[in-house]
Amino acid sequence: MPTGVPLRDPRAHLVAAAERVLVRDGPGALTSRAVTEEAGMAKGVLHRHFATVDDLLVALVEERITAIERRTATLHDAAGTGTVVGIVSRVLVETIDPVVIGIVGLAISRDSLRSRLPRRGLPVLPEVAGMLSAYLAAERGLGRISAGADPDVLARTLVGTGHLLLAGELGALPDAGAVAEVVESALVGALPGP
Repeated sequence: MPTGVPLRDPRAHLVAAAERVLVRDGPGALTSRAVTEEAGMAKGVLHRHFATVDDLLVALVEERITAIERRTATLHDAAGTGTVVGIVSRVLVETIDPVVIGIVGLAISRDSLRSRLPRRGLPVLPEVAGMLSAYLAAERGLGRISAGADPDVLARTLVGTGHLLLAGELGALPDAGAVAEVVESALVGALPGP
């Protein structure tokens, strides 16, 4: 990119470049040079907006968490529509995407990043579980989930299994039907009978 050409929202541009490097090359490839080359800008631009690469990565994680928090309200409003299995399957596929899978790998491999995140443990996945738990509680209130079902336990089970499935840990990457099959299996005891 030529010198002197102003960028619109360089922070967002750098976060997007970090996402692309993370998905394409993995957590170990996230360096300031890789990100700025991907973004097509000088290293100095990164350091003008982020003190370190870990600051950039914290911003990436925070952006994902904020997006999940925004989605929580709209997901709650979906209670009573469609099928529970269909909605949960779609949420898992859309939220546990390659960037989130990469973020989990980052948190595991970079102590310096993990120590700076707002909560201990893996990032983003607890927020996805919280979002699903709120949705499942709303469905339980409508009678579409059994009264005795625990939305928190169901949500954590779905997110853990969904993460393994969508990361390819259980074999090849799944299609939508395979995700729905796993979701239905996890929810089978919680869904009221016909």
